[in-house]
Amino acid sequence: MSDSRDIRMLALWRDDPTEARLTVDLRICGETGAVVSGWDVFGAFDLDGKHCRPFVLRRDGAMDFGAAPEMKWSANLREIAIKVGACFVVRWNDNDSGEYKIVKIATLGAKDGRK
Repeated sequence: MSDSRDIRMLALWRDDPTEARLTVDLRICGETGAVVSGWDVFGAFDLDGKHCRPFVLRRDGAMDFGAAPEMKWSANLREIAIKVGACFVVRWNDNDSGEYKIVKIATLGAKDGRK
């Protein structure tokens, strides 16, 4: 896919942007912003600037925290256009969720001189 881009996306929780910052590495379509990678991708929650919690975002939207199987989180990132200002939902359980807003998108490898 020649029009795809590998990016790192930063999103903030709309209820409290100072907590639980979310970062995910994705491959998106350069034209539409749709997630084009069908594989699992990596991400992390920065809970408070001191406690990072890495996860794997599965193809079905489940967020796999590995050693914390009691965490049944999911996100609808694969259903939206990835662009600054776009919002998506993280579900913490069947009854509780939070809205996140994408605030930054950076091309992976840009600082290394790669495009």
